[in-house]
Amino acid sequence: MAIYIYTALFAPLLGALFAAFYAMKPKNIITGVVNSALIALSTAASIVLLCVMGEEAFSVKLTDWISVGDLSIPFGFVVDRVSVIMMVTVGVVSTAVHIYSIGYMAHDRSFNRFFSYLSAFVFSMLVLVMSDNFAGLFIGWEGVGLCSWMLIGFWYERDSASWAANEAFIMNRIADLGMLLGIFVIYWQFGTLQYEAVFAAASSTDTMVLTLIGILLFIGAMGKSAQFPLHTWLADAMEGPTPVSALIHAATMVTAGVYLVIRANPIYLNIPDVGFFIASLGAFVAVFAALMALVNNDLKRIIAYSTLSQLGYMFVAAGLGAYWIALFHLVTHAYFKSLLFLGAGNVMHAMHEDLNIKNMGSLFKSLKITALLMIIASVALAGIYPFAGFFSKDKILEVALNENAYILYSALWAGAGLTAFYSFRLIFVVFFGQSSWDKNHIHPHEAAKSSIFAMLPLGVLAVIAGLFEQLFEEFVTALLPQYAFGIAHDTVVLMIASTLGIAVFGISFAFYMYVIKDEGFPKWIEKSAIYKFLFNQYYIPQLYQSYIVRPFEAVAQFSWKKLDEKLIDASVDLIARALHQGGDKARRMQSGNLSAMLRWMVFGLGVLLLIALFYES
Repeated sequence: MAIYIYTALFAPLLGALFAAFYAMKPKNIITGVVNSALIALSTAASIVLLCVMGEEAFSVKLTDWISVGDLSIPFGFVVDRVSVIMMVTVGVVSTAVHIYSIGYMAHDRSFNRFFSYLSAFVFSMLVLVMSDNFAGLFIGWEGVGLCSWMLIGFWYERDSASWAANEAFIMNRIADLGMLLGIFVIYWQFGTLQYEAVFAAASSTDTMVLTLIGILLFIGAMGKSAQFPLHTWLADAMEGPTPVSALIHAATMVTAGVYLVIRANPIYLNIPDVGFFIASLGAFVAVFAALMALVNNDLKRIIAYSTLSQLGYMFVAAGLGAYWIALFHLVTHAYFKSLLFLGAGNVMHAMHEDLNIKNMGSLFKSLKITALLMIIASVALAGIYPFAGFFSKDKILEVALNENAYILYSALWAGAGLTAFYSFRLIFVVFFGQSSWDKNHIHPHEAAKSSIFAMLPLGVLAVIAGLFEQLFEEFVTALLPQYAFGIAHDTVVLMIASTLGIAVFGISFAFYMYVIKDEGFPKWIEKSAIYKFLFNQYYIPQLYQSYIVRPFEAVAQFSWKKLDEKLIDASVDLIARALHQGGDKARRMQSGNLSAMLRWMVFGLGVLLLIALFYES
């Protein structure tokens, strides 16, 4: 099995290096084809590992990595029933994104560089999920952060792209400090960073120490998965190319935080209070983000806020101990959300990169395939039976009800209605609303065949992935804890009916507002304080700018102008000038004139004699 593990892990790295070799050369379609083939090879190896997975995990040790004193960390990887699910999910979405990117990025002069970054991103994510210890996970974690910085800021000539990349990078570094401290505490407490040893000893560890570890690790997860208050980078990351958005917001970077909590479940099972906090924050974010998506007019930002909301659902399940359900929603969400982003890329190209949905409308005739695929993804996102989102999202609501967490359940139920509304608001405005684009300069057309081909498997999975719920549960609960439901069957049926009802109502209301009336929100609502409050992201970015960024900038300016330039630089320059002037004056001694040299010798001899007499006395 080692050959399959190495193939799954290192094929993306090989692709990244291959593309990097041609990064500064003219774009070559072969670069995209080779990288896509290598990602597909990695995915095929992951699928083989999934199919042959038994009770025992597959593990390999590449080499010894860090060995200092009592600390010994091998460069090892483990493929078990959790990591292999993540490997397949990452692989399937990444393969689709790579193939899609061949057509999408065909006219970009940095085509080769893009594929190098993209494949490196996949490699880093695989290191993260396949590592058998916290140090390896952290290396993959930081690798994903670095690659996301390069990809979000790919068009670095744009100030907005560079700013968004830096924002994502810095905000994640803040959170990663918490995670790093958590890893230090793990080593201090357990004397090892290997998953197997740490998790085996977790149940007998002091609760206070476990609580500290759980909180610190979750701080790292909050940054990667953009949970409040470290959420603002997610929507701004839309400055990157659309395939990047599909990869970051579907199956890779933003799900890493959820994966961490699922992987560290033996720790969180022993600290239920921390788990409930995670669930509560997740429920808050589910509604918090959905309300922002409700009023936003940016095509990609609407989908990004949707991702933020769905991550909240995943954290609710993980926080309440239903780890396999959190993983199940992570998987189904990856397929339909990546499909939505890729579809948005098609619409952007058709609209000459315009992202304002108010400038679109009536695009169904020109983009029939894209529209149908995005409708499928939106139905799945809204949780309509029998699409994938119905099975995974409704299961999370069932968990909240089972735990008697009625406030959390109510928030998730309301979030389901909001999700259905904003998803189909986008669909109806973009594809069926009154056209608002310039017909003399814009001629919408379907995307390249390769891009459509890449989207089709995701469309199929968005429909059928939920049907494998029972098989999925049996597979992953051989490693993850079982979750026992204790609510009556009639209650479950009523809950499902109410959730479906609120989703259908959301879709119907969106149809009424944007198709029948074709007006959207009334003007008086758009001018209201609450609408502006939501449209401006609760003014949180402005608060960060006013109370964190500007004070920090003021301190930096003071340190630069007053301390660095006038104190430190001035001191160094003074010493340099004194030495320079002293040397300039001393240079006269080396005139080469014999009489002058003799005079200096006599003068020096006199000085030495005076010193000698002084010490004698």
